[in-house]
Amino acid sequence: MLVRDAMSTVVLTIGPTHTLRQAARLMAARRVGAAVVLDTDADNLGILTERDILISVGTGQDPDLETAGTHTTTDVVFAAPSWTLEEAAEAMSHGGFRHLIVLDGTGPVGIVSVRDIIRCWAPVRRHQTTLVS
Repeated sequence: MLVRDAMSTVVLTIGPTHTLRQAARLMAARRVGAAVVLDTDADNLGILTERDILISVGTGQDPDLETAGTHTTTDVVFAAPSWTLEEAAEAMSHGGFRHLIVLDGTGPVGIVSVRDIIRCWAPVRRHQTTLVS
């Protein structure tokens, strides 16, 4: 199975000047765990995750003053829609993260998460277990 089969095509894109509270509200409203942060001035693409927001709030920072740009991961590993789920899972495991931005030639087309991969693999494993029993 490929990344394109598992990825969410709901890509929340925000700017680096969004506050963490604004980002959290948008992420919650769309029920996503990550947002693509697009800084058109710097021609840069990064990711802000729920974990980034949690760490900031947990250390006492004000989510109304902290911006997405300050907490964005810019050293991002990107996936291609044609990657296998095994390749995506390996990249996540190796990098210690739970989301990959999926890029094609035109830019971000999706996000694949650990949850997406598990959702795809679980029925396959259940089927394989049934065949063995």
